[in-house]
Amino acid sequence: MVKYDSGAFDPTKMADWQIAEAAEPYMMRITELAQKWGVLQDELMPYEHYIGKIDFSMLLKRLEKRPNGKYIVVTAITPTPLGEGKSTTTMGLVDGLSVIGKNSSGAIRQPSSGPTFNIKGSAAGGGLAQCVPLTPFSLGLTGDINNVTNAHNLAMVALTSRLQHESINTDEFLAKRNLKRLDIDPHNVQIKWVMDFCAQALRDTVIGLGGKMDGFMMRSGFNISVSSEIMAILAIFKDLKDIRERMGKIIVAYDKRGNPITTKDLEVDGAMTAWIMRAANPNLMQTIAGRPVMVHAGPFANIAVGQSSIVADRVALKLSDYHITESGFGADIGFEKFLDIKTHLSGLTPNCAVIVATVRALKMHGGGPTVTPGKALDEAYTTPNPALVEKGAENLLAHLETVKKSGIKPVVCINHFHTDSQDEINVIRRAAESAGAHIAVSQHWLKGGEGAVELAEAVVDACKEDRPFRFLYSDKLPLRKRIETIAKEVYGADGVSYTDEAHEKANKLENDPLASEMYTCMVKTHLSLSHDPSLKCRPKGWVLPIRDILTYAGAGFVVPVAGDIKLMPGTSSNPAFRRIDIDVETGKVKGLF
Repeated sequence: MVKYDSGAFDPTKMADWQIAEAAEPYMMRITELAQKWGVLQDELMPYEHYIGKIDFSMLLKRLEKRPNGKYIVVTAITPTPLGEGKSTTTMGLVDGLSVIGKNSSGAIRQPSSGPTFNIKGSAAGGGLAQCVPLTPFSLGLTGDINNVTNAHNLAMVALTSRLQHESINTDEFLAKRNLKRLDIDPHNVQIKWVMDFCAQALRDTVIGLGGKMDGFMMRSGFNISVSSEIMAILAIFKDLKDIRERMGKIIVAYDKRGNPITTKDLEVDGAMTAWIMRAANPNLMQTIAGRPVMVHAGPFANIAVGQSSIVADRVALKLSDYHITESGFGADIGFEKFLDIKTHLSGLTPNCAVIVATVRALKMHGGGPTVTPGKALDEAYTTPNPALVEKGAENLLAHLETVKKSGIKPVVCINHFHTDSQDEINVIRRAAESAGAHIAVSQHWLKGGEGAVELAEAVVDACKEDRPFRFLYSDKLPLRKRIETIAKEVYGADGVSYTDEAHEKANKLENDPLASEMYTCMVKTHLSLSHDPSLKCRPKGWVLPIRDILTYAGAGFVVPVAGDIKLMPGTSSNPAFRRIDIDVETGKVKGLF
């Protein structure tokens, strides 16, 4: 581990960006970091001084026969809108394991510019448990999301231009250009444009206004880049052949007879793959203490798969004795997708799951005041109230039950805030222990790896237990039975309802042999176990409403959409970009969090 002057870093007095900036003199050059981790020179592609990409194909071939290390997944309870510190805990655990002498690494997802410039921040962790350097991490990194955006929008360019040319030209004209008329139905287009910001004004648009040379006029719109099916492919692909095949299966629209139109039909899949290949190799960064962190694929488990990439985990498991990977939001969303999608596709079986809990979130679930990003916390969250925590503990127990259904041993990590009282901590400890979980109090935000030793030791103990692993449901289960199983067994719903459109799509998919082989990737709010973000703790007596079902044939996902969730988030009235700037003397960015 890097020995830094911890006395110079005080998270109670310094912002995350200030700590990250103060840590810069202690960072290892990417070549040194990679070498110490066991990456050969030819397997590393440096990008600036402290970031690199790893040639996963070359490294995995070299280390094919080396056994994997222990595999730990980090998830959480249902968070407040502020987040409860999964990334921070992941970084702290990586460093805590190193403190007790373990060869450790982490894997997190690249932040989207949407939350970075909005209300949630850059997801690099915080305090003394961060991924650094913070500025490039938060502002595009090595361009992976940009490549996803360009690959996706190239498909839209191909689709809209084909619509225009077929509308104004004869079959003879098309044939001379070796084009077959696809007869695309402009009212049944399945994808929109994407951009990596929260832009609610672009959710629904009309394009092609003007004359016939200005494109085909149709309804369209934008989603956020990380919700793109291409980002899902980046998270789950296993090798270069796999990513190429998946890119050609993406359904962009249907023809007027109801047949799917794919990127392969538009002959754009090869060019799209050329764009995305630049993003295929995972990124290598480091914690403040100098431990390796893989950063690959995108966030948002509420509207996407929300997992760090399979190839990043495969690389790290060959190089580390303990590898910690983060999945998005609570165990109802991120862990369920980790269990029923990622582990299926990767063949990697986790040894332990860490569930991050905070006094703050449990107070909210116990009936505390509304938590609003950008506004000061109510004093109820900073003054002792064990009774409120106890009422909210039902939310923790729900997530514990979800993890235990997989057979994985859970470790509850109490992400300790300096305002938490011992009586409140004891309430959580009793609830977790009564449910058969390991429990650890961690102060990694305040003390870095030294503050996460108790957590690291609990994880090591949990990994020693040999427990049978099982999926939530059989992959032979029909689509609506899968949705019902997730709704009842994970969310706690009494049942599932469908709009007419969703019901019709479900019927069609259940009669499609190819669709029966797809994984179920749910879309719902992360702010409640239910579909309704206002329902806190452990809601009872409700039904999950499925309003639509999307098909991501390239990723191999059927995507049921619950409630009123949007694939393009909105920017708040007090966004983070108001506080982000540069120091004109040094050129350094300030204000990131």
